[in-house]
Amino acid sequence: MSRLSVIIPTYQHAMTLSRCLDAIFLQSRLPEEIIIVDDGSTDGTRKLLDPYMDRVQYVFQKNQGAPVARNNGFHLSTGDLVIFCDADAILEPVMFEVLESALNNHPEASWAYSSFYWGQKLFRGKSFAVESLKEHNYIHTTSLIRRQDFPGFDPSLKRFQDWDLWLTMSEQGKKGIFVDQTLFQILIEKKRSAYSTWLPKLAYKIPWKKFGWEPESIRKHEMAKKIIVEKHAL
Repeated sequence: MSRLSVIIPTYQHAMTLSRCLDAIFLQSRLPEEIIIVDDGSTDGTRKLLDPYMDRVQYVFQKNQGAPVARNNGFHLSTGDLVIFCDADAILEPVMFEVLESALNNHPEASWAYSSFYWGQKLFRGKSFAVESLKEHNYIHTTSLIRRQDFPGFDPSLKRFQDWDLWLTMSEQGKKGIFVDQTLFQILIEKKRSAYSTWLPKLAYKIPWKKFGWEPESIRKHEMAKKIIVEKHAL
């Protein structure tokens, strides 16, 4: 049986982290280790973890961003399988079992992923195809990855770190396997500013520059996308 490591990067997620952990402890397939990398939180995150400290490994670092936190957590982990679980993710009880089974049944796959909810919005996944992945990302960071195939997150990226990871792995000849189930939900924290804000597709098709104004979120999205496009020659 493989050893499974859960790595949770967290920054100012005191409102959701305990719910995330409770869902992990209810898994039908429990992980061998849970590593929490606190990226400089000042919202009482460490205090709320008191009831969990005998079951998790906690590391505090100065604020350096999620990619650095994930990479540091990976270097501390020992699992053959790793999953980077967002601190605002609530997992279905069978998630680890189902994703691990998918990898066991598909030894050619380097990671397994599923559909998920972002708040009440369903993001439905689809079968892995490199050409589709080049067009847009449809795979969430919270996926189960074989340790030997993980290349690390690019610490220079502020957005699209997951898209960059899957593209990098694809360029190395690796591929994912889609599990056609909805296995987790990302909670929406209204009182917390987030880097990723979901907008409908229509918002990105509007020619904002013709109006002499562009929403800040759209501008940042397009700048970040340009970096990925240039890095991977899309």
